[in-house]
Amino acid sequence: MSGTAIPLSVLLLSYGRWQFPFTLGLFLTIVWCSLVCASRIYMGMHSVLDVIAGFLYAILIMVVFHPALELIDNFNLTYKYAPIIIIGLHLAMGIFSFTLDTWSTSRGDTAQILGSGAGIACGSHVNYMLGLMIDPSPDQLPFNPVPITLTLFAKVILKFIIGVILLLLIRGIMKKATIPLACKIFNIPCDDIRRARQHMEVELPYRYITYGMVGFSVVFLVPFFFTLIGL
Repeated sequence: MSGTAIPLSVLLLSYGRWQFPFTLGLFLTIVWCSLVCASRIYMGMHSVLDVIAGFLYAILIMVVFHPALELIDNFNLTYKYAPIIIIGLHLAMGIFSFTLDTWSTSRGDTAQILGSGAGIACGSHVNYMLGLMIDPSPDQLPFNPVPITLTLFAKVILKFIIGVILLLLIRGIMKKATIPLACKIFNIPCDDIRRARQHMEVELPYRYITYGMVGFSVVFLVPFFFTLIGL
């Protein structure tokens, strides 16, 4: 589903804002989606029927939510108490996903996605409130792609490397903090981390808080750090 929704969303949301051939964007979207779907089957993680159902379900979600994206985005950015609602809603969905009778890795993946989404939405809200996210006027669109120079390429690579290092540090710190803390609060033995994470009381806060912080850092903390150092 993510292999379908992400590239398709990038295509639909970037076309009209950036000047590029639609056929090229569509081709890259199809290639991206096909590679992800094929890898799921090749790795034995899903059957062909699972992939087809996930693809169609992702398309259905896009059809339903795409017309409302502007309304949702405006709410996330401008409403004063949006972060509280976002965190609460995503956390509630995470708890609901952990109501399965048996342990499954998909529960952790779901909490990770929900946490990342909440972090990204909260980061966007902070950016907007601080005036760091300026919406261009319609007459400025579409943007022309910036010519790729050696200096620009080197700067992008440097920002990528520093950004990844910072995100890995943040992820490591949050992981080291959340798992032992959750084990202590809920009185769960943490000698065996793998076994401890099979408890909802450990896996949900670990995934949700850790990757929520990663999402927040991707959108706000790391770019703000680059602004401070002039990179």
